[in-house]
Amino acid sequence: MTLSVALGPDTRESTQTGTATSTDVLTAPDIPWNLVIWNDPVNLMSYVSYVFRSYFGYSETKANKLMMEVHKKGRSIVAHGSKEQVEQHAVAMHGYGLWATVEKATGGNGSGSGKGKGKRG
Repeated sequence: MTLSVALGPDTRESTQTGTATSTDVLTAPDIPWNLVIWNDPVNLMSYVSYVFRSYFGYSETKANKLMMEVHKKGRSIVAHGSKEQVEQHAVAMHGYGLWATVEKATGGNGSGSGKGKGKRG
C-alpha cells in the first residue's frame, strides 16, 4: 500500500535522512587541583624544606612555612593547578621520597589545610 500526501502551498518538500550529527563538544570546567604533602616519620624537616626549595623554587621562608605546616598539621597544600600539572608534581615528590597526594581544590584559592581525602599518585 502506498500512501500519498498532497503538499499544500505553504509546505516545502525536503529530504532528510534519519541520522543527525552533533558537533557540540563536552568540556569540563577547569577545576583546580591541590598537591598535598603529608607528614611522615621518615623524612627530616630540613630535607622536606630542601625539596620544596629545590623542586618548586620556593624561598627559604615559604619552604620552611610549608614544611612546618606538614610537621604540625600533618599535611600541607604546597601547589595547585591543573590535574595534569599536580599529578606530575606528585610523581616528582614520590621521587624525592615524600608522601604526596592529589585532591580537588574546594576553596578555590588552593591554600589551607585540613583533613581530606586524596589520591596517592
